[in-house]
Amino acid sequence: MDAHDRIPQGKYVVPALAQGLAILSLFSRGRSAITPPEIAQELNLPRSTVFRLLHTLQLMGFVQKEGDERYFKLGPAVLSHGFEYLASLDIVEAAQPILQRLRDETGLSAHMAVRDGREIVYVARYPARTTISSTVNIGTRFPVHATVMGRMMICEFGDEQLHDLFPGDPLPRFSEQTPTTLAELKAILAGDRERGYAVSQSFFERGVSSVAAPVRDGMGHIVAVINITAVDAYIDLAAMHGDLKDAVLKASAQITQWIRRETPRNAGAAERSSPSSEASKVSEPLHA
Repeated sequence: MDAHDRIPQGKYVVPALAQGLAILSLFSRGRSAITPPEIAQELNLPRSTVFRLLHTLQLMGFVQKEGDERYFKLGPAVLSHGFEYLASLDIVEAAQPILQRLRDETGLSAHMAVRDGREIVYVARYPARTTISSTVNIGTRFPVHATVMGRMMICEFGDEQLHDLFPGDPLPRFSEQTPTTLAELKAILAGDRERGYAVSQSFFERGVSSVAAPVRDGMGHIVAVINITAVDAYIDLAAMHGDLKDAVLKASAQITQWIRRETPRNAGAAERSSPSSEASKVSEPLHA
């Protein structure tokens, strides 16, 4: 992504605002600290402009200096606003008691993620009550094509949508199972779509097993995905395709049902109920 892509142009664009947001977009999971000269070079901005932008962002808490003061990193305001945004999502609020019960009944970590471009973003997490549990945090991002949650998010995409999302091969490889071409990805998605859920053993990360299922809105579109994961623990494939799959599908159906009851087209069809009351109908605990 070049400077032109990061800083939009247009009659009604406010340059300073676009430039400040472009600075924040340079930070990533793999790049937590950046120097002002690097920012100036990548965004094609004068160093004096970068200095003023960083000073403003620092005063507002969006960036802060590292120990040696040559590098800048994201500040607490970014995290604070991020959590406030996630908390404002009704779907996350609806999912929380259901995910907690899913965690408790399976003994495995339970999560929810949504898609942001070619990445999934974790928006809810209930770690397993064991010494070894999932280490992902809210806000963690993973590639769509290389994870079962990502695959479920796009399993109903048509050819045109997939080509728009992945315009060129090869796709980045993260494990021996990662599809590296669009043709390989399409073949995997076809199986996911037919089953209505996805399972993996070390698909993205060695030693991690997962079962994922989609959450749909009132129009039937996939808007989120939930999963359960086991870390460094062998889970029989029969269990993943059996009781564990049933538990995940039941939880995803409960969240979907709540969303549909909250949409205007279904408002009069059923009396509003809370997610916690729906979750109470989940079956007895599984032992995985």
